[in-house]
Amino acid sequence: MDDRLLAHLRIVIVSKLRNAEAFSLSWSMDASQGSGRETLWVHPSIPLRFRFYGGRPPAINRSWLDLMVLSANRGDLHIMPEPPQGEPEA
Repeated sequence: MDDRLLAHLRIVIVSKLRNAEAFSLSWSMDASQGSGRETLWVHPSIPLRFRFYGGRPPAINRSWLDLMVLSANRGDLHIMPEPPQGEPEA
């Protein structure tokens, strides 16, 4: 996954784990990877590492972050396309 997506996921995941909240993280696989879906269980007792390839942190899209937080608060954080900046929440 690219640095921009990972930066947004990191904010949501760290926030949830800081509050001792477990949740699942789900995404759809690209056809080049055999299609399908994958899900990970994320729990405060499981160590995580976020590895970024670029040297600069990307700008954060608050609308995307808000959509991810809503998804995580429902118990399953979904990787989703980035909405335009400032787009109302779904």
